[in-house]
Order: sequence, then structure tokens, then C-alpha cells
Amino acid sequence: MTSIVDTSVKHFGSNMLAAPVVNGVAGSLIAAIDACGVNGFDLKNATSLTVAGGVATLAFSGQHSAVADAVITVTGSSIAALNGEQKVTAVGPGVVRFGTAAADGVASGSISFKIAPLGWLKVYSGPNKAVYKSADPTSSGCYLRIDDSGTTFARVVGYESMTDVDTGVGPFPSVAQIAAGGYWAKSSVASAAPTQWLISGDSKAFFFTSAASFASNAGYLGTVTRGFGDPITQKPGGDPYACFLNCSLVSTVPSSIDGSFDRRWDGTNNQTFSPRTHTGLGSAVAQYARTMTGSSSLSSGQDSTLGAFPNECVDGAIRLSRRAIVQVGFAGIRAFVPGVYHIPQDRLAGSFNNFDKFTATDGRRFMLMLTSSATLDTTATAVFGAVPIDVTGPWR
Repeated sequence: MTSIVDTSVKHFGSNMLAAPVVNGVAGSLIAAIDACGVNGFDLKNATSLTVAGGVATLAFSGQHSAVADAVITVTGSSIAALNGEQKVTAVGPGVVRFGTAAADGVASGSISFKIAPLGWLKVYSGPNKAVYKSADPTSSGCYLRIDDSGTTFARVVGYESMTDVDTGVGPFPSVAQIAAGGYWAKSSVASAAPTQWLISGDSKAFFFTSAASFASNAGYLGTVTRGFGDPITQKPGGDPYACFLNCSLVSTVPSSIDGSFDRRWDGTNNQTFSPRTHTGLGSAVAQYARTMTGSSSLSSGQDSTLGAFPNECVDGAIRLSRRAIVQVGFAGIRAFVPGVYHIPQDRLAGSFNNFDKFTATDGRRFMLMLTSSATLDTTATAVFGAVPIDVTGPWR
């Protein structure tokens, strides 16, 4: 890493100018994950790269997808410290800036840059199908299979191991739990109309936050957050089977908010699956992701446990709670969900929009995506909360 700050956490969204389009067309989710997870996107040549006072400024012609807090990959600079992954601090017309320890000067060379990918692997593929896994050698090594043959949703299954795009061992969820896999909502309409979406992650886990109903009504801003990868395990000595896949049991897109990482757990929506229990025995287990502070029966940003936002007594702050993964049938915490938090306050409606950010007291930056407690098909701000996702990192 040549950046002077951590670049392990990356985020990508439909608010980026040249971002992939997620819509109700087969293959659109796979195309987005390919771009964000594996390849990067929006490669552009720089017209100059200069350093002054610890700030590097990339100049270019036209527009670029870079936004503040995003990570870019720079190549071709004669100043070695400016190559590699860099976290964007500011953007302007024709310029992208990032912090650096390099001395003041002007770089030469055939310099180019793009939005940096998470660095995951696409290990198998087929027509509108793909299998991904973490490239991190310290990860669990589990696989995520996505069948994106449908229009409004994709089917998802995790596996302990796979030999091709259709063959695997140790599925989670199992066939008995959800035949053919769980659901990740893409769009409420089978059309090319774009949705709003966010992909956020690090080398071991990523999350897909989808405003699937935005495609049918630009006022339908509520999102649902799903994800796959390794949590922050709590078992001494490690928990190699803690890899999680969170998914819906429902194919009706506006209602597919059940058991997600941003909504309530009602005692039945145990939809965070792992390949085995913490003992390493058995097969796929259902789990739930509950909050450490606040009510697990209420959605993030609609939970009045710590009162209303802004904090009316002292500082006007947003309060944050971690989410813990708990196995069904056990009372203890198996792991923590990385990067995605819960807000144990309510009345966030009207104060924020999708992709808005705030800075926590420890300096970390969070992106907010609106949640809806009942259905994605609503414009009623009274039912919106918000899920905060750490875009600063590291998550672990």
C-alpha cells in the first residue's frame, strides 16, 4: 500500500458517474460485482499529476467516477509513492486529489487511474452465472454463487468448496432451508430502468445495498442490505466456518426486506447463514444479526432506544451500535458484522438521503442508505430509517 491512509475498505455506488447500471435485466448484478469486486472501472488517462504540501492532484479531461472517500488505483507515475491504491480526499472539475507523503514535484510518465476494485476473484462463470471468493489468503475460502438469470432478483448460495459454476459442496443455505438459494433484490420492474445501489466491502466481505423499487418510482428510496463473507469471529483459535451469506426468503421484491442487515429481527427472520456451527460440525446453520445497543425488533434509524436524532440532550450526535451474529439455539455472540452498524435513534427521516455521509467522533466517515420498515414501495418519509456503513476502515 502506497497510500498514507488505509485503503482496505472500498465503496462503489450508482452515484458514481460511470458506475455499472443495476436494473431488471439478467446479468446486471454480476456486471456490477465484476466491476466493483474484481476489475475496477472508469479507466482514464491523466493529463498531469503534481504534489504540493502533502496533496497530490490528478488532472484529466472530462469527467470521472471518483468521489470523496473512494479508492482509486494510479499507474504509470514516475514518483513511485503516487502509484497504487489511493484514497480520494476531494474532487473538482477535472481533478482528483489524495494525500501523500511524497515530496513536492511533478510526476512524469503515462499516468492513468481508475476506481480500484475490492480485489476478489471470479473463479467460475456461465451464462448469467458467476462464482466469487475472497483472494485474501487469511479468509475462510468459501464461495459465493450468483445466478443472475432472472430480471428482478438474483439467486445466491454460499459453498464451502466448488469445482465449477454449478457444482459445490457444503451449501449455505442448504436446499432444505431455501431450495435454489436465497434472493438478492435488483429491481421491482423487469426493465432497463436503473436502480440506486451501493456495494461496500474489504478483502474478506462485501455488502450489496439495493433501492430496488427506485426503478419504478424515483421517490422509492428505501434500501435493503445483504452481504457475503467473513465476519469478525469471537472464537479463540478461529472459526473457519463462520463465513456468512445474508439473503431474503421472498421473491417479491418490494417485500424482500426480511432478515436483512439494516432491519429488525422479529424472532423468525434468521437469514444469515453459515456453512457449519462454531463447533465445525454439521451443515448449514441459520443465524440472526442483532444489535448490541438498541432494539433488535426495530430497524436502524427507527429505533428510539436512545431517543431521537439529533441527540436532543447534549451534542446532536448520531449514535452507533455494532451488529452481532448469533446462532439459532445459542445465546452467545459468534461474530460481529464488519462495517455495517445500527442507529438506535429515530426521526432520521427528512434529515438524510441515500449516499449522504457523516463523520463520527473518532474521525471515521460513514455513508447512510435509507431503510424502510415495511416495503420498498413507499415515499412516506415517516417509515424511513438509515443504515450507516463505515467507508473509512479498517473494518477489522
